[in-house]
Amino acid sequence: MQQEQLVSERVHVDDPGNVIEFYYEKGWTDGLPVVPATEERVRQFLSASGRSPSDVVGVVPTRGRVITAEKVAINAVMAGCRPEYMPVLVAVLEAMCEPEFNYHGNQASTGSSAQLIVVNGPTAKELDINSGVNVFGPGARANSTIGRAVRLINMNVTGGTPGILDKSTLGQGGKYSMCIAENEEASPWETLHVQRGFDPDDNVVTVFAVFSPTQVSDGASNSPENLLDNFAYNMKGMRNGMGEFVVVLSPEHAEIFRNAEWSKRQAMEYLHERASVSAEELKRLGKLPGDPGPGDSTDMRPVVKTADGIVFLVAGGEAGGFSSLISRWGGGTSSRSISKVINT
Repeated sequence: MQQEQLVSERVHVDDPGNVIEFYYEKGWTDGLPVVPATEERVRQFLSASGRSPSDVVGVVPTRGRVITAEKVAINAVMAGCRPEYMPVLVAVLEAMCEPEFNYHGNQASTGSSAQLIVVNGPTAKELDINSGVNVFGPGARANSTIGRAVRLINMNVTGGTPGILDKSTLGQGGKYSMCIAENEEASPWETLHVQRGFDPDDNVVTVFAVFSPTQVSDGASNSPENLLDNFAYNMKGMRNGMGEFVVVLSPEHAEIFRNAEWSKRQAMEYLHERASVSAEELKRLGKLPGDPGPGDSTDMRPVVKTADGIVFLVAGGEAGGFSSLISRWGGGTSSRSISKVINT
């Protein structure tokens, strides 16, 4: 059977030593060196995905951009991925192209929006996606390159080039890569994907548009109430009235809830109630119109609109009382997190 032709431009570079510089000159990198995408490697990646080159993975209608399997494979090679990561990448991009995610909006924003990718299910271990020590840091190939491939696709396929469409004022490290797996064994609760209606053995990816994580250090709290009060204190300076908010619990902090036999629902409801700011304070800060008036001091406004908008998951190394609070780009109202099954 004849192979479908690849349609991307072919470039011949005489001196192999100049290949990386050529990519820089073309503006096809994220600022770091890339792996040259040869036709042989691209076809290996397509084969691993079970897709034909012309298969449409997603569309960004605002920009009129079409993401084909061929373009995904090319950028995955460049990012340093292994072929077996392709099904995860396809699921990530399918999620990002759902209208509720608002792909274009979080690419073009002046806010420092990045894509947080969370992988659940057996494939996380099979692909060695890190859920433990240094989970948001370097050292794990799958985490680093899956997230990086998404960033390269953002730049090279959908037009999210920094300074052109990507107008982020400050940027953040997560714009290079922010891909993790949930530490399912350390969780005292149902995992993120099970909470969203999937079976435990399903392979699922969830994508959030997020700002930079805020690390909370707490090695003293020994009850859920004390720990969540600490989280609430740190959340009060963030955007008010968010639709969605992510809490990444370290295993040490997760153990506090296990020992106290708290459910995830209890934690969500308690944090929702405690993370609130008075209308008086918000008016003083200019976050609500008008001057403070009678009753404003007791008119409490939640940081997250509803308890259901608080997303708890567990990740990180076993030692250390550190967790991360991650506010959503657009307050979690301009963009909604999306979960998709990974078809392996």
